[in-house]
Amino acid sequence: MNRSCGADALVRLRASAVKLHDGRGRPSLHCLRQRFAGEGARATLLFVLLVVVLFPTASHAYAGPGAGFAVLSSFWAIFVAFLYSFYALMTWPFRQLFRFIRRRNAYGKATFERAVILGFDGMDPDLADRFMKEGRLPNLSTLRDKGTFSKLRTTFPAISPVAWSTFMTGVNPGKHNIYDFLARDTSNYLPYLSSAEIKGPKRHIKIGKYSIPFGKTEVKAMRKGTPFWHWLGNAGIFSSVIRVPVSFPPEKFQGVLLSGMCVPDLKGSQGTFCLCTTRVSSDKFREGGVRVPIERTNGVCCSYVPGPDNPLVEKAGELRADFEIRPEGSKSARFAFGSEKFTLKVGEYSEWLPAEFKAGMGFTAHGICRFYLKELSPEVEVYITPVNIDPGHPDLPISHPVTYSIYLAKLFGPYATLGLAEDTWALNEHVLDDDAFLAQAYGNHEDREKMLFDALDKTKQGLCTCVFDTTDRVQHMFWRYLEEDHPAARDVPHSQHPKVIQDLYERMDRLIGRVMEKIDDDTLLMVISDHGFKSFARCMNLNAWLHQNGYLALKDGKTESGDWFEDVDWSRTRAYTMGLNGLYLNIKGREKQGIVDPAEEEALKDELQKKLNGLVDPASGTVGITGVFIADNVYRGPYTDNSPDLIVGYGAGYRASWDSVMGKVTGQVFEDNIKAWSGDHCIDPRLVPGVLFSSHKFIEEKPAIVDVAPTILKLFGLALPAHFDGKPWTLASQAVNRKS
Repeated sequence: MNRSCGADALVRLRASAVKLHDGRGRPSLHCLRQRFAGEGARATLLFVLLVVVLFPTASHAYAGPGAGFAVLSSFWAIFVAFLYSFYALMTWPFRQLFRFIRRRNAYGKATFERAVILGFDGMDPDLADRFMKEGRLPNLSTLRDKGTFSKLRTTFPAISPVAWSTFMTGVNPGKHNIYDFLARDTSNYLPYLSSAEIKGPKRHIKIGKYSIPFGKTEVKAMRKGTPFWHWLGNAGIFSSVIRVPVSFPPEKFQGVLLSGMCVPDLKGSQGTFCLCTTRVSSDKFREGGVRVPIERTNGVCCSYVPGPDNPLVEKAGELRADFEIRPEGSKSARFAFGSEKFTLKVGEYSEWLPAEFKAGMGFTAHGICRFYLKELSPEVEVYITPVNIDPGHPDLPISHPVTYSIYLAKLFGPYATLGLAEDTWALNEHVLDDDAFLAQAYGNHEDREKMLFDALDKTKQGLCTCVFDTTDRVQHMFWRYLEEDHPAARDVPHSQHPKVIQDLYERMDRLIGRVMEKIDDDTLLMVISDHGFKSFARCMNLNAWLHQNGYLALKDGKTESGDWFEDVDWSRTRAYTMGLNGLYLNIKGREKQGIVDPAEEEALKDELQKKLNGLVDPASGTVGITGVFIADNVYRGPYTDNSPDLIVGYGAGYRASWDSVMGKVTGQVFEDNIKAWSGDHCIDPRLVPGVLFSSHKFIEEKPAIVDVAPTILKLFGLALPAHFDGKPWTLASQAVNRKS
């Protein structure tokens, strides 16, 4: 589900206050320290720092109020840096020798000294097979013929954060605690983001109207379990991990990591775009965006980018970053935003621009965003991406070490850091058209490719893994063009359907070819996806079905509810659904207003399973639900109490409705899906396996994504943790050796 998997509708929840930077500049050398974990690079850096300390050059700057404290702080920082530099330089030869011996021992039992895993989120095995047979994917065909091509069993449910969490930990959701993008609070039936919890500083100092936060923002990972690259690091094997979902907040290990899906924007949401417009409208976007007025005065248009709430003044509202537009005719305009001045043509994106939100008292939040000029006449409209955390100046940790995101920004320039960076809701809401969305998606993709090849160059041994989201986002939004009569594309003749998804697969194949040129036969290359894809043509509101069948009750006089169960009468409700695939019972003693006796729980589960399994859409006669799975039969582990009670597996062509996902009860159970978001995978997991390609042949009849972690550890010669649920695959060459 991402904005993957319908997540936009789910996870644009405001997190707690985002930590603001204190406005003091960081030493430039600090930004480059530990540039890539190479000890030689670190020694060089420390040597340069030592020279700077011992042989300083004159510098001239204005010393304003408070400079004394800054200078004192800088002195101690430099003094400590000098001592560390001296120590590091003196011990460097010994540490190098120790690491050389450890590294040599680490790879002593390894089948491969390097493994490269490319994650193509959502790549579908049936489409891959079809395009290979048509001769469109020569590099994937080479992997198939030389090594392995197989379907890869996914998780229950087949949702990206669930599957990728299983990929990295080698365990089922009962042991890693991720069941959806959202989890529900049993005290109030409201949702919260399942992957991470962000809390502002607990203490504040009052100075007049200001309440200054004192302490750190706390970012707590909700995903449990240990990623397999941690086990590699403990054995002395280095890893480069780029944009793997549910890796926020970043955890310390022997390697570098840039967090992926679930990184928030600067507002603390999972992505809030902005449409600045001169059009007057009282309509609100269903999800994902806000309208901001543009004021015209004497030919100059003025507006602003909304930022995070002011953390210093209670109820002061959001911070803003102003900009102005000076039209130059009807086709282009000159923009001024902060210190940046640039010109855009209609239908053109800006580069990533710094966005600073000043709260006062020296506190500033640092973000980046892109402008897209939609229209200049007769009205003026500008789309602005969600304000991403600035990777060169991160106010929240988005990488390990913290300098890794800075290093990449210095090397390649600013880049998207938002976990769901492709703005699917802007396309759903017709704020962006197809071309503008694809330009944004492939711009992010190109940045990811640069990071991957940089990591490949610098990871000569160990693990290099990178997940690409483009395959998921583009299939979600353009599946409508694969079908003759998808409800979301009925106004487009089939002969005019663009071949967007075919082009996507061909592009990913070319990427694989470039990677294959960078590696040799002694490197294991794996291409995997977390799930496949199917059409999403019909919506099902399960809450409406529960209401019509007496399991969910509304307050007297109500026939429908608002979002998040507004107007639901919990004193008469036995079951409800929230999120994409989870069905919950309203159990006494667990939910705050629970009424189902725990002794009746199993009977109610069985009853719902029998009634929903095989449920038919009366409009078409097609089965809308092909499987309902009782959680106790699917999950095992210490976190099963947090799981849904049942997992609903929708049939091909069906999915939970947009309203049902947000806890809304409507009067209609089935309806057409007319949004651009026209393909999905949050259905019966048996219908949407992922893919497994490998440069070497594995012997395994039914490989699963849970097997990846144990397979990698085994191939690097490590013992497997006893709690793993996955089983390692066997290389064909190893099987032959055992027989001989």
